[in-house]
Amino acid sequence: MMVTRPKLAAAAVTAVAALALTGCSGGDSDRAGTAIDATPVAATGSLEHLASEAGCEPVIQIDADELRQAACQKSPYGKFLLLTYATDRGQREWINGAKDYGGFYLLGRKWTAVGDQKVIAKLRGKLGGTTEVGADHHAGGGGESGHSAGHQG
Repeated sequence: MMVTRPKLAAAAVTAVAALALTGCSGGDSDRAGTAIDATPVAATGSLEHLASEAGCEPVIQIDADELRQAACQKSPYGKFLLLTYATDRGQREWINGAKDYGGFYLLGRKWTAVGDQKVIAKLRGKLGGTTEVGADHHAGGGGESGHSAGHQG
């Protein structure tokens, strides 16, 4: 099944709303991706397997062929969303759309975790993967400064 832009947009909006509920902060902290030398190889598997690895009991929010999304309200790392995708392209399309809304993302092969900066840094130590940071809309004036810092990987 093909991933459509309306479905990707709906999932991105859901993720951003969840970020707001988890207390995402847009302060002046270091917004670059965290580089941890001892980062494990990125985990793989189903949404349930990844959630289990992160000590989370997932609450499924979206269960479609191309995208599955669950909220992890209680985990040793804090609150976050976990998404799995049917294709690598579907993941890239989703993340490209979601990053316009800000936030912190941990990416593995066909999965993404979304949470605040501290949660993502902790999860990276457990699940591996790479971090990406969305657009910084808190950098006064909203001009180019908000976008240049946020699009670094």
